[in-house]
Amino acid sequence: MESMFLPFLLIIFASVFQGSFGLGMKYMAPLKWESWWLVHVTIAMIIIPLVWAFIAVPNLSEVLSTSFSDPTMQGVVFMAMLFGFLWGIGGILFGVSVPYIGLSLTMGIVMGLAGSVGALIPLLQMENATTTPQFPYVILGLVITLVGVAITAKAGIDKDKISADASGEQSNIVKGISIAVACGVLSALLNVGFVQATPIAKLAEELGAIDRNASLAAWVVVLFGAYIMNAGYAVFLLFKNKSWNSFSVAGSSKAYKGAIVASICWFGALGVYGQGAALIGPIGGVIGWPMLLGLSLIVSNFWAYRAGEWNNAKKPFNLLLIGLVVLVLASVVLGYSNTAA
Repeated sequence: MESMFLPFLLIIFASVFQGSFGLGMKYMAPLKWESWWLVHVTIAMIIIPLVWAFIAVPNLSEVLSTSFSDPTMQGVVFMAMLFGFLWGIGGILFGVSVPYIGLSLTMGIVMGLAGSVGALIPLLQMENATTTPQFPYVILGLVITLVGVAITAKAGIDKDKISADASGEQSNIVKGISIAVACGVLSALLNVGFVQATPIAKLAEELGAIDRNASLAAWVVVLFGAYIMNAGYAVFLLFKNKSWNSFSVAGSSKAYKGAIVASICWFGALGVYGQGAALIGPIGGVIGWPMLLGLSLIVSNFWAYRAGEWNNAKKPFNLLLIGLVVLVLASVVLGYSNTAA
């Protein structure tokens, strides 16, 4: 049990970052969305991962060059980048969904689906997965996670109805939820890509990296694929909307600061999660991922509450609290699953 304290502490710490990164998205103005997004993904997916990995992973250049040039590793690199690319589509949909249904409901749907699907795929890819002692506990934890997310989503829907009735505006709840569901499924693929990139992390260990830091080399490859999608879409919009001059618009310093803070929180979550998952062992990507996203949902709703998203919605907020308690229970079950023998 003591050996599990540090990895689970790291995942809890990562969830604080994960639940907080969306705050920066509230400060995009006066930048255009595509301008802000290009800055954000460049910092979050390229600069921070590379800098952190160069500091923590000895011989990172050799790790990356070998991974891309060795025929036996090229398939691993391709799949890791592909899943990162597909996740990138989900990342864009996240940004589209928030204005429709708010941060709380978007995070609830996305985190629940991404956590469950992102854990199930690697679990079912494991040899003899269904016969392992952890399997029933993991499945139970995932089911409880989905229940918690469903309760949280219902609370968000009820809150949206109250807000729409008070303002007289037509609700975009159906459109927003549809986008968020698609985002959640695609977002699960980030963890799948991370698990697929395990041979890259193993190579980093062989070349001198300690186990928990070796995961950073895997993230560099996965996020390169994610960056191609995200940056490509942002550049497409910059050309389409002829908005290249929006980078220098007056009063944009707050937006740039928001992008930097969001980027630090975003990859801070993945980097620390990767360390925790590595310390758990082979099943770390299965147990740690839904824990990370479930706990981060609690953090994101704390910030949403502070921002006033739940004002004048007492009943939906009480329902939200029930959903968050269920998510905590799911994390406890998932944590216990790694002690099963």
